[in-house]
Amino acid sequence: MLVALADTHGTTGPRLTAHLAETVDRAELVVHAGDLTTPAVLDRLESRCELRAVHGNSDSTAVTGRLPETRTVEWADHRFVLAHGHRREWTGLSLLARQERADVVVVGHTHELWVGARGGVGAVNPGSHADPRGGVASYVVFERTEGGVVGRGRTVNGRSLGAVEL
Repeated sequence: MLVALADTHGTTGPRLTAHLAETVDRAELVVHAGDLTTPAVLDRLESRCELRAVHGNSDSTAVTGRLPETRTVEWADHRFVLAHGHRREWTGLSLLARQERADVVVVGHTHELWVGARGGVGAVNPGSHADPRGGVASYVVFERTEGGVVGRGRTVNGRSLGAVEL
C-alpha cells in the first residue's frame, strides 16, 4: 500500500489521527506533496515510515533545503510524480507527467481532496489530513488490485471518499 499525504502544516509532529497513524505504519511507502512546514515534522514522519516528499510554499528554508520541488517515485509498476502544485496549473502538471512518463500526478496546495484522471494521467490531491480549511480531513491510499492499482480518497478515520483505477 502507498499512502499520499499533503499540507500537514505542523510545527512539532505530523498531526496523524490514530487511524491514519496505523495506516502510515502499515504502508510500504508514504508520499507527501509538500507543506510539512518544519524540520521537526519532516524528521518525525521520516522516522515513522519510508517517505518520499517534495517541498511546498509554506515550508521553512530548512525543509526546502532538504526536499526537491518535484520528485518521481516508482511503486507497483507505476510512476508517480509529486509536486506541491503552487507553481503549476494542470497544463504544467500534465507536461511534467509526460516528461517523467508518470502514470499519476500527486499534488497538494489546495487542501481539497480530488481523485480522478485528466488526459490519460491519474490526478490526485490527497487534501489535508491535518488542516482541511473547511473541507474534510483526508488522505489517499493506493492499493494493488488484480487489474493494476486503485487510489481511494479516505477521511482520517478511514471512510472511503472516491476512487480512481490506474
